[in-house]
Amino acid sequence: MEIDLAKNSLNDVCVIIAAKNAATTIAKSVRSALAQPEAAEVVVVDDGSDDATEAVARSMDDGTGRLTVARFKENRGPSAARNYALSITSSPILGVLDADDFLLPGRLQRLLSEDSWDLIADNVAFIDAEQSSTIEHEIRYFDPDPQLLDFISFIEGNISRRHARRAEIGFLKPLMRREFLQRHRLQYNETLRLGEDYDLYARALAAGARYKILRSCGYAAVVRGNSLSGSHRTIDLKRLYEADQAILAENTLPAAAAATLARHARHIRDRYELRRFLDIKNHEGLANALRYLLTHPSSIRPAISGVIRDKIEVFASKPSSAPTSLGGTGGIRYLLGE
Repeated sequence: MEIDLAKNSLNDVCVIIAAKNAATTIAKSVRSALAQPEAAEVVVVDDGSDDATEAVARSMDDGTGRLTVARFKENRGPSAARNYALSITSSPILGVLDADDFLLPGRLQRLLSEDSWDLIADNVAFIDAEQSSTIEHEIRYFDPDPQLLDFISFIEGNISRRHARRAEIGFLKPLMRREFLQRHRLQYNETLRLGEDYDLYARALAAGARYKILRSCGYAAVVRGNSLSGSHRTIDLKRLYEADQAILAENTLPAAAAATLARHARHIRDRYELRRFLDIKNHEGLANALRYLLTHPSSIRPAISGVIRDKIEVFASKPSSAPTSLGGTGGIRYLLGE
């Protein structure tokens, strides 16, 4: 494929792929990025893999000089990998692609055709891993219907609600203007291994970013039961709560925005307290778990209500062959809805 490298440099995009043990998926990710003519740089950072991720990524080099593959000897987390990629690249527009996902044809061109934005994202199609190679052509067309996403709407879009599909607007994969990030000294928080994208976008919005979203779909997220992004440690929840607290402390937010962020922080703290209680119960026994609650009164409500809620949901759920992540057997789910 001919790539025009003489295009307007203001539209050059660097696609960053942080990868850990992604040898079976990285080829499609890299190939989909290199297929975008606007991708002036595609950077893969192998984050301490113990499989052939690095070698497979290098094998995808198309001879245009746009692919760079770096490797960490030890796992440092996706934030560190992405920050490193930022430090060795120069393209004015930055985009993130997960190592088991792929970009749909024409995605970057459609996003770059929009104006007046600091971050811009489009719809995400969630596809079951077993069908990702056969169902891609079934992804629906949506009118772009561009809208600006404000701070409060973004934060609210990341607060899960009972009997509602998991909140995941933080999973959007925007293009970002490097100049905006540099001007506001923004980069990925390397203490986070959960919600690092959410944290960066929240801090950008707190700094006044114009975040435009389109309903048209250009990003395919492959749903896997063993995905690294689908699992997290109890400490990861605590660090995400602390990140929310840091945003509140470091920014002068309008009252409504501060209240919304505080509500998200409480939501994350409650999840942490429940997980902490369950960890103690599973490793040290129920007596020690109850003793922990007695010495940490603020943990009682989230722990007890969380256990009751989980029990109710287990009893209320019905057996089904449909994968819950997609909402139906063989279906495609869209992050921004139908």
